[in-house]
Amino acid sequence: MRKLTREEKFMRAAIKTAKRGLKEGEVPIGAVVVYEDKIISRGYNRRAKLQLASAHAEMMAIDKACKKFHSWRLPEGCELFVTLEPCPMCMGASLNARVAKIYFGAYEQKGRSLTNELAEANLLNHKTEVFGGVLEGECSSLLTEFFSSMRRKAKEEKEQAKREQEEELLKKAERI
Repeated sequence: MRKLTREEKFMRAAIKTAKRGLKEGEVPIGAVVVYEDKIISRGYNRRAKLQLASAHAEMMAIDKACKKFHSWRLPEGCELFVTLEPCPMCMGASLNARVAKIYFGAYEQKGRSLTNELAEANLLNHKTEVFGGVLEGECSSLLTEFFSSMRRKAKEEKEQAKREQEEELLKKAERI
């Protein structure tokens, strides 16, 4: 078995964090902030639980890291590892917090992320490097399985509701 690269090691930690969210019924996206080769914070999606549009994995991890350093500006060299390509909000927070490098696993398939465009836009005095596709297969399959499971569950619930409705109609017909 080959040895994991540094990037794969930290992406595995992000995947593990995503699975914590999955156990809570959240979309399984995980993020870790790394400084000097140590994980300093973790975050996973918590939108459903907290009912907050901004409770994305990246936002949770960045906020925790900022609290740890008592500053909205992270120390030079902080890196973000996230299982899915960041959305514009999370990319903006990463730029604002001065994240040096972002590594993501799965690409956002609907093209809504604008990750590279925002990273290269020179919106701030800070430049963030972006690297995609780290353990892409594992990150993608985690999301694919989650959404397939949700669709299956919704279909089963719809079929069950239809059966119950038909049974109710039969009972009414028998009473007549």
